[in-house]
Amino acid sequence: MITIYGIKNCDTVKKARKWLEAEGLEHRFHDFRADGIDAALVARFIDALGYEVVLNTRGTTWRKLSDADKAGVDAAKASALMLENEALIKRPVWEKDGDYRLGFAAKDMDMLTTWLRA
Repeated sequence: MITIYGIKNCDTVKKARKWLEAEGLEHRFHDFRADGIDAALVARFIDALGYEVVLNTRGTTWRKLSDADKAGVDAAKASALMLENEALIKRPVWEKDGDYRLGFAAKDMDMLTTWLRA
């Protein structure tokens, strides 16, 4: 089963979910805000993808953080920041059979399609 993690109002997540439906790929959607997020889930994302990849440092949520919060980020601090604010997790995160991928960019579609259909 494919699980897609994100926030339902995120435009990229909306596009990814619409694409999954159009492709007829059975999936489950986990909304960070409605379904929650915990340290174990964030740890799985970080272990599989790396905190540098998962932590969204390009969004407005990151820009609103204090300089102290942005300084000296390591895996533990990134995890704590993401647990405090789920918008700091890049979206969507894909899970299939315990394997993870991130994002929904046109450049990644061939790889993502192959991975999801395997």
